[in-house]
Amino acid sequence: MSNPWLIAVAVTLAAFMEVLDTTIVNVALPHISGAMSASYDEATWTLTAYLVANGIVLPISAFFSKLLGRKRYFLICIAAFTVCSLLRGLATDLWQLIVFRVLQGFFGGGLQPNQQSIILNTFPPEQRGRAFSISAIAIVVAPVVGPALGGWITETSRGAGCS
Repeated sequence: MSNPWLIAVAVTLAAFMEVLDTTIVNVALPHISGAMSASYDEATWTLTAYLVANGIVLPISAFFSKLLGRKRYFLICIAAFTVCSLLRGLATDLWQLIVFRVLQGFFGGGLQPNQQSIILNTFPPEQRGRAFSISAIAIVVAPVVGPALGGWITETSRGAGCS
């Protein structure tokens, strides 16, 4: 039998990365604008595209969980989110960056609801409060760390699409 606390930490790390990614790009918008020879308003589409795609998939993630299986869907989301993150970092044009952000938002949107469902199914009712506290810490810490990490990445990166 697997350790439920390891499961909770593993699925929470994926959700942490998704929330972190949402906040990192805010700091990088001026850098994206300059590196992509785009206006600031055009660069904000990298943030808007992610949030719209994320918002679209959140309510339908339960459907995908039932269709594909919760674990399979969660693993697909992690893998695709990671690949899209890599592709986003390699983007050389603003339109590429926006497309990869849309895809990243689409797959990132499935991480948090599935993470909570997995924790709910892994722990008995009397331990769920403690298990969800791990999730709460990640959700609170990620937006705090994101801007600082985004600033550091922006200042130390040489790539155009790094954010």
